[in-house]
Amino acid sequence: MAMRIPHPRSLAGQLFAMQVVLVAALVAGCAVFAYVTDREQAVAAARQRATATAVAVADSPSVAEAARSKDPTARLQPYAEKVRRHTGVTFVTIMDTHGVRWAHPDPRQIGATYLGHIKPALRGRIFDETYTGTLGSSVRVVAPVRDDRAGGRITALVSAGITVDTISAQVRRQLLALLGVAAAALAIGGLCAYVINARLRRHTHGMNADELSRMHDYHQAALHAVREGLLMLDGGRRIALINDGGRELLGLPEDSVGRYVSDLGLPPALTGALLATEPRVDELHLTAERVVVLNTSPVSSGEQRGTVVTLRDHTELQALSGELDSLRGFAEALRSQAHEAANRLHAVVSLIELGREDEAVDFATAELELAQALTDQVVGAVAEPVLAALLLGKAAQANERGVELVLAPDSRIDDGVLPPGLPARDLVTILGNLIDNATDAAAEGVGHGGAPRSARVTVTARADGGELTLRVADTGAGLDPAAAEEVFRRGWSTKAQGRGLGLALVRQAARRNAGTVEVSAAPDGGAEFTIRLPLATPAATP
Repeated sequence: MAMRIPHPRSLAGQLFAMQVVLVAALVAGCAVFAYVTDREQAVAAARQRATATAVAVADSPSVAEAARSKDPTARLQPYAEKVRRHTGVTFVTIMDTHGVRWAHPDPRQIGATYLGHIKPALRGRIFDETYTGTLGSSVRVVAPVRDDRAGGRITALVSAGITVDTISAQVRRQLLALLGVAAAALAIGGLCAYVINARLRRHTHGMNADELSRMHDYHQAALHAVREGLLMLDGGRRIALINDGGRELLGLPEDSVGRYVSDLGLPPALTGALLATEPRVDELHLTAERVVVLNTSPVSSGEQRGTVVTLRDHTELQALSGELDSLRGFAEALRSQAHEAANRLHAVVSLIELGREDEAVDFATAELELAQALTDQVVGAVAEPVLAALLLGKAAQANERGVELVLAPDSRIDDGVLPPGLPARDLVTILGNLIDNATDAAAEGVGHGGAPRSARVTVTARADGGELTLRVADTGAGLDPAAAEEVFRRGWSTKAQGRGLGLALVRQAARRNAGTVEVSAAPDGGAEFTIRLPLATPAATP
């Protein structure tokens, strides 16, 4: 027979039990406190009533007059009973100074000695005590009777009291009412606790405290373990939750939870995507230093609507794509150089076949010197092999399109000047995109007034003064000064639809390496882009 392992009660059930016990304890405590307080108040009220009765009887002139008569009982017994009925006390006893009763609720006790203390009253003091007499335990007060005709001498004593049983009966009646109120309070408290915990049970899905604690631990572990960015936005488009990956990809501070998306300082396109109510799938966006792929999914819970956002780092893939484009460019440059070399070789062979050996030698020598001049200039000025190869490859590509690529005379990058923290990949991204754009502009550009002019791209690469300067100028149509900042926005392009990512990547790579980007008019009328990267501070690459 299988043993059933009891399942721990849900958190809502545990809280309900705790609340019921707490309410019951509070109600019981309040009931005990009220009972004790009511009992004390009942005793105090009985003492006050007995005091008032005894003093009133003792001060009555008829009592002093009856005490002087030969038969005090005849006059005092009816009077005492009348007072007792009207005041509600249990007994009113009138006695002489020796304690012999003249009046008593039980006529059989008349003439007997009073049970209790009378000495303080004989000394003229009104006092109270709790004493057990013929009617049982009672709270009583004894007062002296003074005869004005006898010079204020004490001629009799008056005792009035209420039995403890009478007081207890009164307290019991109050206690029954109190228990009724306590039971009603307990029922109402239990009902409220049940309603509250039923709602809590729905929100916690019937899980107990251990299950909720484990879920929280898993939740925190998953948030910190996932490298992709995760954001949860509430209905007011504020960040309700963000993991470490999301903060890193968006460059947000630790206290970003609770802030509005519009106040985060993100690029407008990315902000618009986060504020959108419709789903977004695999959208490419740029931050200050990264390329991210964004997906959004709206969620709803009653009237509150929010959005779940996932982010993937696309920077590395984009950089690899740039390297692939550069390799394709190099391959295209080699193809064009091979094509030109084949044409020159055919020309040399043809001259030799025609018997013009001297002209063939002169032609081959001139072509070799022309090709070697640019190579020697680039290699002599730029000792960084990646940049040198990039410049040679771009020069061949530009030459095939009829554009002359010129290295400025003041270009100089010595070997070992570039720090290891400055990635060659970022340099290829910056310089490659700028040269491609400049080549396109120079190939399509016209001079001022519509006059044709030679297409040329001038590249400056210089490392001095703790700074690397990369400058690319073209002879194209130039840029509108008003669009100097807009050109770096993703999607901006003067070419066909689907372009406009290169300059955005240029500025992103420059910012990633703590550099700056400037755009101005070139001396030959085109556009000039200047990138300055510090050499002393290593770049914070992703």
